[in-house]
Amino acid sequence: MKLSEYNFISIEGNIGAGKTTLATRIANDYNAKLILEQFEDNSFLPKFYLDHEKYAFPLELSFLAERFEQLKKELTHRDLFTDFTISDYFIHKSFIFARKNLPDDTFSLYKKLFEIISETLPKPDLLVYLYLDIKHLLRNIQSRGRSYEQNIEAEYLEKIQHSYLDFIKKQTSMRILIVDTNNMDFVHNEEDYKLIIKLISQKYPVGITLINPGQED
Repeated sequence: MKLSEYNFISIEGNIGAGKTTLATRIANDYNAKLILEQFEDNSFLPKFYLDHEKYAFPLELSFLAERFEQLKKELTHRDLFTDFTISDYFIHKSFIFARKNLPDDTFSLYKKLFEIISETLPKPDLLVYLYLDIKHLLRNIQSRGRSYEQNIEAEYLEKIQHSYLDFIKKQTSMRILIVDTNNMDFVHNEEDYKLIIKLISQKYPVGITLINPGQED
């Protein structure tokens, strides 16, 4: 199977998992239309990392609006000169982060809005989740050097990871591939990158497929 047999692939993962790097390279190597989250344009993000409670709701609401607007625009306009579309996020990322960042009463309001919005967007043909342990996520976050991320705590990453996996376990109508990348370096190791491509190129049934390349032998 070729990557282009999927019309729409989403690469997901926790903060620092490498989803943007992977999606960008795949788009360049395999003639795909690339959709990247414009998170650095969000003025609430640096403020949120300094004061979660005060800025959680405006942050999550603004992210939802920005992601919806971008995906609606990009996914409804087919690019005739590319073979498929790949993104470095899935719209349900908004729901996952909001569930952990908002208090229950505020989240209930957010959830109603999210459900209305998300139903109007197409789901990816394949959702790829890059699983990475917290210590490796923290290492990647530190090495890429974004100043507003340097105070992210392991506990926060743990909550987000659990929220992602909880969401994935509840999905019954999507093709989801979870790749354990703890023993891989697809950024600097060409063989690891080729293995990732090989895995994504397979035909998967609806449901969850978990692959740990480090244990295949």
